[in-house]
Amino acid sequence: MQSTVNYLWHTDDLLGQGATASVYKARNKKSGELVAVKVFNTASYMRPREVQVREFEVLRKLNHQNIVKLFAVEETGGSRQKVLVMEYCSSGSLLSVLESPENAFGLPEDEFLVVLRCVVAGMNHLRENGIVHRDIKPGNIMRLLGEEGQSIYKLTDFGAARELDDDEKFISVYGTEEYLHPDMYERAVLRKPQQKAFGVTVDLWSIGVTLYHAATGSLPFVPFGGPRRNKEIMYRITTEKPAGAIAGTQRRENGPLEWSYSLPVTCRLSSGLQSQLVPILANILEVEQAKCWGFDQFFAETSDILQRVVVHVFSLSEAVLHHVYIHGHNTIAIFLEAVYEQTNVAPQHQEYLFEGHLCVLEPNLSAQHIAHTTASSPLTLFSMASETPKGLAFRDPALDVPKFVPKVDLQADYNTAKGVLGAGYQALRLAQALLAGQELMLRGLHWFVEILQATCRRTLEVTRMALLFLSSSLGTERFSNGAGMPEIQELKRATELRSQLRTLAGVLSRCSHNITETQMSLSSLSSELAKNRDQVHEDRSTQKIQCCLDKMYLIYKQFKKSRVRPGAQQPPVSGRHHIGHTDLEDSLLSLGASVLPQGLAWEGGGQHRGGETEPGHLGCGFSGALEQLSAPRWNSAILLPVPSEHLPQLCRCCPGAVHGLHLFSAHKNSRHRYPPHLRAEEAETAKVKQPEQSGAGCFNHPIL
Repeated sequence: MQSTVNYLWHTDDLLGQGATASVYKARNKKSGELVAVKVFNTASYMRPREVQVREFEVLRKLNHQNIVKLFAVEETGGSRQKVLVMEYCSSGSLLSVLESPENAFGLPEDEFLVVLRCVVAGMNHLRENGIVHRDIKPGNIMRLLGEEGQSIYKLTDFGAARELDDDEKFISVYGTEEYLHPDMYERAVLRKPQQKAFGVTVDLWSIGVTLYHAATGSLPFVPFGGPRRNKEIMYRITTEKPAGAIAGTQRRENGPLEWSYSLPVTCRLSSGLQSQLVPILANILEVEQAKCWGFDQFFAETSDILQRVVVHVFSLSEAVLHHVYIHGHNTIAIFLEAVYEQTNVAPQHQEYLFEGHLCVLEPNLSAQHIAHTTASSPLTLFSMASETPKGLAFRDPALDVPKFVPKVDLQADYNTAKGVLGAGYQALRLAQALLAGQELMLRGLHWFVEILQATCRRTLEVTRMALLFLSSSLGTERFSNGAGMPEIQELKRATELRSQLRTLAGVLSRCSHNITETQMSLSSLSSELAKNRDQVHEDRSTQKIQCCLDKMYLIYKQFKKSRVRPGAQQPPVSGRHHIGHTDLEDSLLSLGASVLPQGLAWEGGGQHRGGETEPGHLGCGFSGALEQLSAPRWNSAILLPVPSEHLPQLCRCCPGAVHGLHLFSAHKNSRHRYPPHLRAEEAETAKVKQPEQSGAGCFNHPIL
């Protein structure tokens, strides 16, 4: 335990640790209020005095809801170490949010906008007070939940911050490698001597990398092997980046650099928001200071995004839900143009339905006249022009499933579990999007059919009235002039008119017949649409995938918990053993996986051929990856409840996977070797045990 005059904490309650200080969760001795205390170590006192007190002075100067508050500066009792007492953010950092497998491909749109709003507001307060942070990154953006459950993000860790006006420069180097401005990276990481001075725009570069990370779940600049292992290529990517590019990667060793000018298709942000965000990223991820935006333009452009409202538009021809970002003071004509940019449906061809009714949008009116929409209640767009249907663009989640390492290694298994779970969540979102799109498509078509049926009824009524009138006119036998004496010319004209009326009556009669047939077809189509909607409502695919993911998450959670235990890292062991107790059977079946009966699963990659581990699959590639995660690999022992009648079947299917298998009879205490083809009627449980390794940790499966 450690304490100051007013606060108490345990050293096990570590929240974070850096080169000069550690942060702990603490409590006020009197009130019990939770706080965060930053305790400086001896290395921090080796810095110049003015650097030591800089963080205190900066925090005392700042007061904003998006910046972590400083409550007090105290000292520990014995060692007299300085302690900053700060606001405690119970929900971790933005980095911890992004590290969650659910956000492996970036934040959802609503959460990203919260991050953007909070970061922009916090940075604006820093600039108003002439402060440069110099270490902006997801790990230094804390999260807490407001009274209504909404996320609030706050900038923290001002150890590298200092006062700096827009026209001033500094030469000292601070920051984190992946988020460093290239000029600072060159000197701090590559250790190359250079005389460059740096300005406040170095924070803009870090913000750009952070926003890209939040939007996609990955870093924008990634050399082969990773930023920490290939530093020279990392520097090349950031400095050789073409204008307008927002990301660069090197996919193979010594391979070419590949540039991206848009966010990846796996990004969870709508195309409407992406079109607003990408130009901002392109202009703040600019290495040349002369071309890089300043903070004034950055604040102006981001505020422009945050002040816009979203109109949800579902395109029937694409089966895609669009988010159209417009200002309330814009005209509807501007809205129609924005829809055109996302759908390629020209304004003159755009027709809208809303809640089953035709919605006429007058171009000259304000956009405020557009009905309030949501994702489940959007404007439905259909076009009178013939267009080729497009559909939802997506990347197969199976392509993002990581390769399984043919050895037992806790860190590698943790990373694999996290990667597979992230791909699983992406598959779930894709399934949900497809089902939601199908529902909106069927609902829109149902409305459209209803409108056509109503039009048919009105047209048929008018047609029948016209026929009735014509029948009455054709029934009149005589035409006479004013004197009552018919004339030859009038009779001729009357005959021609009668002939035209008969022709018109025939046309109207055929039209009436066609309308009746169309009504019957529309009724049949309406019934078919209703059946399809019922099928969509009864679809349980997403629930099955969610059930599977819930169980996979428990496995991942245990990996994560065991990974942080002291001495939990396990040395590599060659070979891979897959005997999985699968509570996931029903869920995997819904994904197209093939599982053995009664709780046994097999993945072909677990077989041994000539001493090597061969790749294999189970059902579709993604399902196989899910199944592999349900059968984790340990070099410590795991008890697996396996029905005895299926052990011989397992051995026949997968002899390599049962290498080293030991059986424990529920009726006997003796242990005996179980060769691949030995009968096992008496076996109740199986124990997979891999070769003993020094220092191997024990691991208990959460489900098994």
